[in-house]
This record gives sequence, C-alpha cells and structure tokens, in this order.
Amino acid sequence: MRKNRRGTSRGAENTDPAIQEALNSVYKEILSRAPEHDIDPTMARVERVLELLGDPHRAYRTVHITGTNGKSSTAGMVERLVREHGLRTGRFTSPHLTSVTERIAIDGEPLTPERFVEVFEDVAPYIGVADRESQEQGGPRLSFFEVLTVMAFAAFADAPVDVAIVEVGMGGTWDSTNVVDGEVAVITPVAMDHERWLGSTIEEIATEKSGIIKKDAVAVVAEQSDAALEPILARAQSVNAHLIREGVDLEVVDRRIAVGGQLLDLRTPAGVYTEIFLPLHGAHQAHNALLALAATEALISGGRALGAEIVEAGFADVKVPGRLELVRSSPTVLVDVAHNPAGAEALVDALGESFNLERVVAVVAVMADKDSEGFLSVLEPSIAEIVVTRNSSERSADPEDLAEVAREVFGEERVHVADRLDEALQVAADLAEADETAGAAAGTGVLVTGSVVTVADARILVGRV
Repeated sequence: MRKNRRGTSRGAENTDPAIQEALNSVYKEILSRAPEHDIDPTMARVERVLELLGDPHRAYRTVHITGTNGKSSTAGMVERLVREHGLRTGRFTSPHLTSVTERIAIDGEPLTPERFVEVFEDVAPYIGVADRESQEQGGPRLSFFEVLTVMAFAAFADAPVDVAIVEVGMGGTWDSTNVVDGEVAVITPVAMDHERWLGSTIEEIATEKSGIIKKDAVAVVAEQSDAALEPILARAQSVNAHLIREGVDLEVVDRRIAVGGQLLDLRTPAGVYTEIFLPLHGAHQAHNALLALAATEALISGGRALGAEIVEAGFADVKVPGRLELVRSSPTVLVDVAHNPAGAEALVDALGESFNLERVVAVVAVMADKDSEGFLSVLEPSIAEIVVTRNSSERSADPEDLAEVAREVFGEERVHVADRLDEALQVAADLAEADETAGAAAGTGVLVTGSVVTVADARILVGRV
C-alpha cells in the first residue's frame, strides 16, 4: 500500500489479522480515488449514491459545522453534549490522526475495523453504479472524501443514530456533506485558507462556507471580521434562518486557567453557565465551547437552557487529540494541528497561557501549498529554535524549501533541518535537554506542529495511538 495521506489504516489494537488485512484492502481502494485536495466541486455524485441507498442522510437530525479552524473541536463538543442527553450520536470529521476509522464515530467511538469494512461493502455496489454513470458522462469516479461521506451517512442510518454531527470537508456550498439539511448550522471563525478552491478573499471564502445554512435553520456564528460577516448575514436572511451570533447573543463571560484545562463562564440567549470545566487549552477552545453549547441548546431544547449537570458532565469528558496535546514528558513534547496563520495565533496564545515553558524548540512540517511564511512568522516570537522537516504526506513541503523560508523569518542560527520527522524530534529533544542540563532554561519544551499529518506522524512515533 502506498504512503497513507492521512495517518495509517490501522484499526484498534489487537485487531484480528484477517480483519486488519480487509481494512487495509478497503483503505487502499478508497485511496486509489481522487484525494481530498483534488476537488471537483459538485454534490451530484454523492446525491446519486444516497438516492440509490434510500436517502439515509434524512433518517436523523443533523448539526452541520464549517469554518476555517476549530471545526473538529466544536464537533466533538456538540457530540458529547448531545450524547449526555441520552441520544445516540454519529460524528463525521476529517482528517484523521491514526486510523481512517476515526472519521466515522457512533456514540463517540470510531467504527471498529470490522464494521468499517462492512459499511464499505454495503455501499460499494451503489458507489460503483454512480462511478459508471459519472464516467459515461465524462466525469470522475467518486473521490476519497465522497466515498467516506457516503459511508458515514449509511453507517449513521444503520446504527441508527438520533443526531449526526457533520463537519464540512472544505468550504460549504458544494462540499459533499452539504447534501444534509442541517437543522443547526455552525460557522467557526473564517480566515484565509484553501484559497485555490474557496476564493482569494475573506468575502469569497465566507460566501462558500455560509452555503451550509439551510431554509428556516438555526445558524450559530462565531465572531467574524466584517468581511466574513456580511455574506453570512446575507445568506441567513435569504433563507430565513434564525441567527445566533457571538458578540451579540453569545459571550465567553470569563475563563480561568485550571489544572488540565480551564474553567469557563458562558452566556447564551438562555442564560449564563458558570464554572464549566473544559479539559482543553486556549481561548479559542473556550469560544468553540460557546458555539457548541448554543448549537446544542438550539437542537435539544429549542433554545432553552440545558441542565447544568448535563453541561458540566458533557464538557468535562470532551476529548480532542492533537490540540495542544501533551504527548511526552522529559522533555515536554506538545503537538498541535495548527496549519495556517490563524491557527498559529491561537496556538501561540494557548501555549504561553497554559504551559510554563521558558524556551520552546519547534518541529515543523507543512504542506507545500500552505502559507508557510505567514505560519512561521506568527510562531517566531514564541520559538527559540526551529527544526524543519517533512511529514508522511506526498504533499509535504521539501525540508530545504521550508528551511529557506524559515531562515528568512528566524535567521540562520535558529534554523535546523532534518529530512525525516523522527530525526527532527531527536534533534529538538537534544536541544531541549541540553538547555535544561546547562540550566539555561528550566522549563524547555518541544512543540510539533504545521499539519494534521505532522501531528499524526509524531503521535505514532511517541506511541500515542
């Protein structure tokens, strides 16, 4: 099997070898299709397969989530709050960290390798029909992401779930997931990213993302720049959506650092929830929690306040790996999936606030099509030295090309180059340990960032799978 674009096809530990082989075979077939970054903007192929399957995506209520950063974290929080109400949930997110099975979760747990294979085998004949019809008309087969979208919706209907929490793959209007009629649409902060497909301005990108807001739905919208807000407001008005806006209807009233996370006071139209523990770091996660709470209110109670004990229990149990996650001590090693300047800003703020590190060595591998200069420029004031490398994706930037950019930002002496991530981690750990041994900087740590794939690779290397 060729190098995995999204971690590995490994399933749960101790999987039967025959089942693992079947999972590898299925994943290889899905990988043979157009990758997630090769976009053919239409929902037609997914709609056709779902029609053949009897429209499984209409068998449950849906919360649909888009935005530039924070989608998976927000999805995880919504899912946990909904499940705390005793409802059965399905969650579809992307990309994955360790196994493709993570993308489709029932009741908070990824599909087992065996179930993942069963779902694929169930939908494969219908995908084959749509593939042939598309090719006969001069179009492509379903893509990697389109196949997974179909599998998720079919698995949710078969479970069956009460509520599906669905994260957009890219954009919104023409994204494969937009076949759903989301009862609640959530839009996290919109920033520049995926310009090749979504547009070269914030207005264009926000216009694409606002396409998930459906007629008479509830739209929960994070605080946005004026450029992003205008098209979102226009879309909501055009489809008669009920708008709930951060900064108007929603507010993070207060937040305090706590061991393992933070304590939050959150205001929604229904009231103020106080002393809510969230086991995630950073102001951005507090704002994600606010959106998740408002979305759950809209879905579960029609906008009325939720039970305090339910909210406390749901948030306290939220798990979102790879988001400023501590994966090793001695030296401290943190991983974060930030991959654009906006994500880097949130990362830097959270790092300084939540971890007592006087000196940080960064390990960075990014995708070649990303704004590496913008990303590194945001990191630079908080980073002592940087080790640039590559991750396992075929799209990873060449380390020497990335080093050239890094030297412009950090200066020659602060930049190190390693061709492989394991080498980069060792270089960074040696630098961190040397500083601590010399007493130059008690509290030195290593930060691995730049891409979801980089974090996935690093977590595997340190045994966090």
